Amino acid sequence: MATDLSTVTGVRQTLAVVLPVRLAASPTWATGPIPFELSGRRTDAATRQTYFTPAAARALYGTPERPCRWHRFTDVRHEALHLRGIELLRTATARFPDHGLAVLHFDVGGPALLETLRAIGHRSTAVPDPLDGPLSPAVLLDGVAEPRGATAPFAIARPYTVAFLTPGAQHTAALRQEGRLPDTADRWLWYLASRSTDADFPTPLEHWPDRAGQALRISADWSALVLRHGAAFLGHRADSGDGDFYAFAQLHSRTVYLDALLLGSVQRDHIDELTDALSGVFDGPKLARRVSALERHIAAFRSTYWRQHLTAHGPANELLLSFQAQYRLAERFDEILAEAADYARLVQTQESQQIAGALGVLTILGLPVGTALGILQVLGAEGIASLAVALVAALAATALVLTTRYGRLVLSSLRGRDPGDSR
Repeated sequence: MATDLSTVTGVRQTLAVVLPVRLAASPTWATGPIPFELSGRRTDAATRQTYFTPAAARALYGTPERPCRWHRFTDVRHEALHLRGIELLRTATARFPDHGLAVLHFDVGGPALLETLRAIGHRSTAVPDPLDGPLSPAVLLDGVAEPRGATAPFAIARPYTVAFLTPGAQHTAALRQEGRLPDTADRWLWYLASRSTDADFPTPLEHWPDRAGQALRISADWSALVLRHGAAFLGHRADSGDGDFYAFAQLHSRTVYLDALLLGSVQRDHIDELTDALSGVFDGPKLARRVSALERHIAAFRSTYWRQHLTAHGPANELLLSFQAQYRLAERFDEILAEAADYARLVQTQESQQIAGALGVLTILGLPVGTALGILQVLGAEGIASLAVALVAALAATALVLTTRYGRLVLSSLRGRDPGDSR
């Protein structure tokens, strides 16, 4: 049983490369996702919207009034790669309204799929990165967008890859035998999703059962695996070529299933930004204003992008949940909500203290003045001199009260800090 995936040429081999970009302006390309076609079925925005919930569809495809997705077909060949088309998805955040994701759709020829993935992942013994030559995103997107480097805020370290491979009858390492999958099938799936081999990343034998448990069995015919920097789809039945079910599977992997992973990428970037905003909430004055702005950003993200249920069809939901699990997005968002709630309570406490302090000042100022004026009225004293003496006495009494512990507490409440703080 052959287990060396680097020498395998699948019947169908496709690759989608997702990379973060900065949009120069709204592209003049055709709006919507790439409308791949199969047997008269055209996977344009209108067709895909029927697969997703309305909220998820708006995040992925925009609306006619406010589009967020554009595409163009291409025909660029370089060595084993054939670029079929490019998509752009605007993923604006509060801090970076020009951020987006570019998706490059490739067909892969020959036994080059795994080696291409390793090269994109910059494995130490891999061939040069194919995205540094004629297929460089900087060249392909010139004038429309520019790639965000690995050091840019919230940029993923390497492009995200989504690989699809179907085996032939000779590829027994991936095929079900009497209804059961051989261990090598999940190893192939792991190699494609992780963009690595055993030489790149030696895996202890006792870890393989856990890794196999991460695989999503879409059906008896094929499986998927979602990792931090890549996903893969692998067939488990010999692909008979034209007219086979795998043509439909390939279409789904590069359309609606890819879209589920794109939404996960958008969620990750927004959660990264919210986390960073929380870490700087105490930098500078006007805490209440910053906390209020943060709460608005959280509410906007929650209503626009935070989805864990995309469709009534199971696989897309499972793919999104797997992506979220890789980055602990659900747990991190819960932590963001809890932390923001703590800050909101802190602001509310400070505002209550300031209100109480203002009332205390009114009491400290008003009581001596009122007392002095009452004494003047009882004594029947009249004239400016008497009034001036009374006011001076009242102010002296007020100043004296302000030097007491209660007075310092009132003043510190107005300033919104602890009375013992000497800063």
